[in-house]
Amino acid sequence: MDSNYRNIGRLVAVFGLQGELVLQHRLGKKTALKGLKAIFLEEHADEMLPWFVESTRVKGDAEVYIKLEGLDTKEAARRVVQKEVWLREEDFLSFAGRAAPISMVGFRLYDGGADLGEILEVIEQPHQVLCRIDLAGKEALVPLHEQTLKRVDAKRREVHVELPEGLLDVYR
Repeated sequence: MDSNYRNIGRLVAVFGLQGELVLQHRLGKKTALKGLKAIFLEEHADEMLPWFVESTRVKGDAEVYIKLEGLDTKEAARRVVQKEVWLREEDFLSFAGRAAPISMVGFRLYDGGADLGEILEVIEQPHQVLCRIDLAGKEALVPLHEQTLKRVDAKRREVHVELPEGLLDVYR
């Protein structure tokens, strides 16, 4: 995937009869996405299509009502429900909370002193966060929770963990 885009969530439902949608996001803070001009939906593999935003308003801590240009009926809006939503990197940086787990994408992950690689994706689970990395050519999922996470250095863009012995052996 092009690194100029960041996945922030997905369109989960149609709201009302005018084509308004519910965007469930992982930006880590309540936001109305005020001033956002466009979102991007992946229509085909690695092919991002822009959808222009007509209006947005807060629904909850992790949800926003969003109206997209050209989707003026409930039926028209249904075709984009369950699609992943992407923002351009600069838009992502202006809307994401600094402490949001999704903000760790692009950071280096260290276990003790060993550099495990760049965090490619953050997957939020109810009791932990998983970081997807490329470990020796294989996709690896590294859990972050209170026992493994030691510190996050935002200035140096580093996440330091202490993983249980043998956890990564399955990937090697």
